[in-house]
Amino acid sequence: PQVLEARLLERQLVEQAQERARLKGDHVSAAWGNQIRSYVLHPYKMVKDHRTDYETSDAEGVLDGELDPLLRAYQKATLGE
Repeated sequence: PQVLEARLLERQLVEQAQERARLKGDHVSAAWGNQIRSYVLHPYKMVKDHRTDYETSDAEGVLDGELDPLLRAYQKATLGE
């Protein structure tokens, strides 16, 4: 009985680890040169998300928290919607 319980527990732990890895997604290192977004404010205004290649000229909007277009582009790129 203990062997069966141990095997069931091990299987459950593996499944939980796989689910956590799936939910976490790809890990992007925060090292220099691995940025997610670029912000250009002078001489022109642009924000580019390097994960999705989404670009917008509304840099002030993004800096003010208007992130919905960036989030939709990321969802579309990762979920294929």
